[in-house]
Amino acid sequence: MTQVSLHALTKHYPGAPAPAVDGLTLDLAPGSLTAILGPSGCGKTTTMRLIAGLLDPTSGDIRLDGTSVLATPPERRGVVMVFQNHLLFPHMSVAENIGFGLRMQGRPAKETAQRTEEILARVQLTGFARRRPTELSGGQQQRVALARALILRPKVLLLDEPLSNLDASLRAEMRDLVRDLQRETGITTLVVTHDQSEATILADRIALLLDGKLRQVASPAELYARPADTAVARFFGGANFITGQSRSGKFHSALGPLRLPEGAPVGDGILTFRPEEVEVGGAGENSLSAVVFSRAFHGSQSRVTLHAGPVVIEALLPPAAAASLPDAQPFRITLPPAALWVLPPVR
Repeated sequence: MTQVSLHALTKHYPGAPAPAVDGLTLDLAPGSLTAILGPSGCGKTTTMRLIAGLLDPTSGDIRLDGTSVLATPPERRGVVMVFQNHLLFPHMSVAENIGFGLRMQGRPAKETAQRTEEILARVQLTGFARRRPTELSGGQQQRVALARALILRPKVLLLDEPLSNLDASLRAEMRDLVRDLQRETGITTLVVTHDQSEATILADRIALLLDGKLRQVASPAELYARPADTAVARFFGGANFITGQSRSGKFHSALGPLRLPEGAPVGDGILTFRPEEVEVGGAGENSLSAVVFSRAFHGSQSRVTLHAGPVVIEALLPPAAAASLPDAQPFRITLPPAALWVLPPVR
């Protein structure tokens, strides 16, 4: 298992107004699966290409197990990258594609054939060895690309948007396969994606990149419940932001004093809570009077806009619960203390 450490990694393309990757410092624990998440153009793929050695950084360092690899050519880093568009050789069979890297290393034909057969079974493609890539579905092609990487037994595996070209059912299937294979092999793995749900299901930790800068790295649950700032909260679907001050365990704002969880930041800040954490009813701590302003059906949930005095609150509720709320009449809602968090004020 290999530790990957990025230290103040920066890539500034000539003529670009700002760095594509700006001072990125990130550690990937040995044997972990980490996702770099962010919108298009935030520096995700550039970061991956820097680690693989396909690009040279403007500054900073890349270390594997504490040793810099900046002077090490890509083929000697022990890092393998699976590209978004597979890059399979159309004139080769599935088996030939998978064994290509071993043949380039000069491995004996018998060893290559045996390892190819083993990895085909691992990616659930037994019986597909003689087929050409054009005879495969998109999901099968992605499995071949993954097998071609895994057969090399890399120190580090890089997956660039591995599920983006698949339909919903295939994405779920491939997601489970990637996760299972990573756990089985223990290869330190980095996945690049713009899909929040994909990142949260796959990864042990998520590194959120916005405009080339690392905004927060944490477990999926922490990013949802304890975002570092409003930009992180909004990226993960945050919708409620209320200005006020945190002191003596309570947040004071236009909503009145609300009890906070232990460890909440103190001082001027912005109270946030996720729409799905709003509870209907209650008369105790953190109970408020609210009126329905609008409802919107979203399938498994309904988004309800509430007015609590001068404050607008967004709530996500089961459709039946949303439909049962009174029109133009006040009712009680509760904001559980554990659901509240205080973000730093916007400067």
